[in-house]
Amino acid sequence: MEALLLFGLLFFLIAIGVPIAISLGMSSVIVIMLFDTTTLMFQARSIVTSINSYPLLAVPLFILAGDLMYSGGLSKRIIAFVDSLVGHFRGGLAYVNVLASTFFAAISGSSPATVAAIGSNMIPEMEKREYSKEYSTSLTAASGMIGVMIPPSIPFIMYGISAEQSVSALFIAGVIPGLLFAVGFMMTAYILYIKSGFVTVSGALSLTTTVHTFKKAFWALLAPVIILGGIYGGIFSPTEAAAVAVFYSLIVGIFIYRDLKIRDIPNVFAKSALTTGTVLSLVVFASTFGRILALEQVPTNLANFLTNISDNPIIILLLINIFLLFVGMFMETIASIIILTPILLPVVMQLGIDPVLFGVILTVNLAIGFCTPPLGVNLFVASGISGLSIEKLSRAILPYFVIMIVLLLLISYVPSISLYLPDLLIGK
Repeated sequence: MEALLLFGLLFFLIAIGVPIAISLGMSSVIVIMLFDTTTLMFQARSIVTSINSYPLLAVPLFILAGDLMYSGGLSKRIIAFVDSLVGHFRGGLAYVNVLASTFFAAISGSSPATVAAIGSNMIPEMEKREYSKEYSTSLTAASGMIGVMIPPSIPFIMYGISAEQSVSALFIAGVIPGLLFAVGFMMTAYILYIKSGFVTVSGALSLTTTVHTFKKAFWALLAPVIILGGIYGGIFSPTEAAAVAVFYSLIVGIFIYRDLKIRDIPNVFAKSALTTGTVLSLVVFASTFGRILALEQVPTNLANFLTNISDNPIIILLLINIFLLFVGMFMETIASIIILTPILLPVVMQLGIDPVLFGVILTVNLAIGFCTPPLGVNLFVASGISGLSIEKLSRAILPYFVIMIVLLLLISYVPSISLYLPDLLIGK
């Protein structure tokens, strides 16, 4: 009864326009006051203990680093370098779009940030070279989801904290799935390019241009090497890596590229603070929500319900994937991870699924939600850049949605795709 009321209040408050974080907090308080499950002091303790987390410090730092790198001109130099490598191929700017998104994902950790950083440069350039607005915008919105799969990934950090799993192992586990999605998007873009009959303008292959753009992009390309190399080399933790990323972004943006002016820094910090406040408010209020669900034995009851439907792990995992895809359409990614991890993790562990693998499955499902209406943050960001309506963009992105589902199923049922590198590098 308490659990049903808790979810009912949550969805009602969200439906009438109350922010998700406030909805989580209000629904928890109302249930606590109506029933004797626990006391209001329980919520206060949950808020303090949830925010008092060293790994959680990486989230605001990576958000700030991503904003500094975007403002500091790193993204446009990455695009120029990748364009010099593959831009001369037939439909080459499509490959540039995907590869640049993959590169920027390795320094941002955010899907909407990747769409904004790459799309603001790539969408106008693709239109200038005779690619259609639907083609360029849908590809940019789809490619942005790689931002939360290639490490460092803010959703992986949140899952690691919620599931008490190694963030480093999750980062490593996301590498191959992220690259698979990049390849899948490039293949889909090529097929759509051939079917469309575009006559586009391509740049010429030039070793001189490649060397020149590489020199300009060197410091941008070095960023993921420093961040990820430091983590996997045992030089610093993911949280320390986030601090290094902020310092590196400031130095490169101000003193090397000089695109980031001292007068711009307060605005960048203010933007990052707003995003951080949104994320951390979700964390603190969702902690109480999740703990009430645990007290009400919701994970246990859900596990029993699913096993009553079928005792086949393949069927149960399929049902979980369908459920997560549905959730991703309506709920913000961070909130979904914090709420659903304590509910679903015991269920999948009972099926013998590795918790690191489930972190990848959960993140991929919710990342697809970035590209599906009505929430579809990537759609709104890309639409805002190109001016293409959400309705037209939602239709244009359908071919990429198909490859997303295919790769999601592949990752779900072939564990070695995600677990090979963690097993090899850290013996997870």
